[in-house]
Amino acid sequence: MSLSKHINPSKLIRESKDKNSNHHHLISSRESDSTSHPYGARYGITSVPKFHIPSKGTSAQTAYQLIHDELALDGSPSLNLASFVNTWMPEPADKLMLENMSKNLIDQDEYPMTQEIHTRCVSILADLWHAPSAHQAIGTATTGSSEAIQLGGLAMKRLWQERRKAEGKSIHEPGPNIVMGANAQVALEKFARYFEVECRLVPVSVESKYRLDPQKAMQYVDENTIGVYVILGSTYTGHYEPVKEMSDLLDEYEQKTGISIPIHVDGASGAFVAPFAHPKLLWDFKLPRVVSINTSGHKYGLAYVGVGWVVWRSKAYLPKDLIFELHYLGSVEYSFSLNFSRPAAPIIAQYFNFVHLGFEGYRAVAKDDLKNARLLSRALDKSGWYTVLSDIHRPKAKNILQENNHGTTDFDEENSENYEDGLPVVAFRFSDSFQESYPEIQQKWIQILLRTKGWIVPNYELAPDLDKVEILRVVIRENATEALVERLLGDIIEITQDIIKQDSPTNALTLLGKHSRDNVGKMDEGSGSKYSGTYSKQC
Repeated sequence: MSLSKHINPSKLIRESKDKNSNHHHLISSRESDSTSHPYGARYGITSVPKFHIPSKGTSAQTAYQLIHDELALDGSPSLNLASFVNTWMPEPADKLMLENMSKNLIDQDEYPMTQEIHTRCVSILADLWHAPSAHQAIGTATTGSSEAIQLGGLAMKRLWQERRKAEGKSIHEPGPNIVMGANAQVALEKFARYFEVECRLVPVSVESKYRLDPQKAMQYVDENTIGVYVILGSTYTGHYEPVKEMSDLLDEYEQKTGISIPIHVDGASGAFVAPFAHPKLLWDFKLPRVVSINTSGHKYGLAYVGVGWVVWRSKAYLPKDLIFELHYLGSVEYSFSLNFSRPAAPIIAQYFNFVHLGFEGYRAVAKDDLKNARLLSRALDKSGWYTVLSDIHRPKAKNILQENNHGTTDFDEENSENYEDGLPVVAFRFSDSFQESYPEIQQKWIQILLRTKGWIVPNYELAPDLDKVEILRVVIRENATEALVERLLGDIIEITQDIIKQDSPTNALTLLGKHSRDNVGKMDEGSGSKYSGTYSKQC
């Protein structure tokens, strides 16, 4: 008998359960698709169905305990170094969110003070990003930066359509297009696909630091380009894309052709880092070419997941047909987001951070994150086994570390402005010398073995033309302290050493590539459209 047949673990569990002697029939699929409560005997219940609503409910405490214990199987948010999403807020913020958990932001007449806080947040961001007038700027909270990106793109598409109609030109043939780097995260490409805009992906390269190359981008621009997405903080390596250079090239293009092409800055993470850690960088509304900016409040905005923001430099860049006038209980309300109902608690949490931290508080957090990211970057580089692709630990000037006449350096190592601009992200891979010495070792094993220790560190391929390059990426957030970085590095070094040893149990990972695991309950491979290169893993 062959041992290589497919084994269904759910079926094994079903067949291995105790049977009631009074039942002589086979177990039905409904009875098998259930989960036993860990404290079933204590609370007097048997099992709860997984895929249909139970005929009778149970007490709140019992339901809590059941779900609590199942969720305990999740990984620890503190060890999830794949995600940019903030996982901690002070206890008063938790209390404030709990008190306002039932509020719906759209009910402006019912919750006027909540709407006032929302308006304050938009004005604060407009001021932080140097809008000509924070009171003239217009914006809204969104469900993360993904919705905000859709709104920014839609506004640019509508303005392009209005201009084409005014010129007596078609808006259908050949139709609108939008330009972005192939390093864009998938939400940007989703906008193009969902709202019928041609997506023009600019190839990235080692020379462009794995980000948008403005010179190459201009080759994709024409009269049907609704705008350019420029990313302030690539999800690949954390590099900022050169917004100023892109803006200058588009200025020259307008002078030659008379066609004005706007920029939308995707500041999902960077728009809450650059103002505090890299204040001299030109990327925001100081550049007239930038008409809108989005960000995630639940990333380096330090709020819990669920809130993002989009801000336009003025109402002139938000077409009227995207603004809905709502009449409710005798008052007029306005909505220009894709979602209607929206929880108010995450927005209140964002305002809590503005009041609690202030500019100096955000600056201190950003600088500390970058400091810990530099620590990990330098240590990995010095190991000789890894090459760090991100640049935040590299001084801006090559000669900045030269000694002065006193035999010391004048370089302030704690000043993040002295280093290359970017997010507190560490992207790294096996060094060339390591790959030459151990060609049989696959980099993905590091990800797998770190997972056994609780760490979630993704290993993924870069965009097309660089898809043979795999990188590991660590996102440093506020709770990634120096002690956590030290422990992570220790585990990376220990695992790497263990894989190198020929007699090590982990060396048996050479067999991993010969086996694949079924994705039970998930869509089959090939169900979606062809991979285009945009970064679609968790971010």
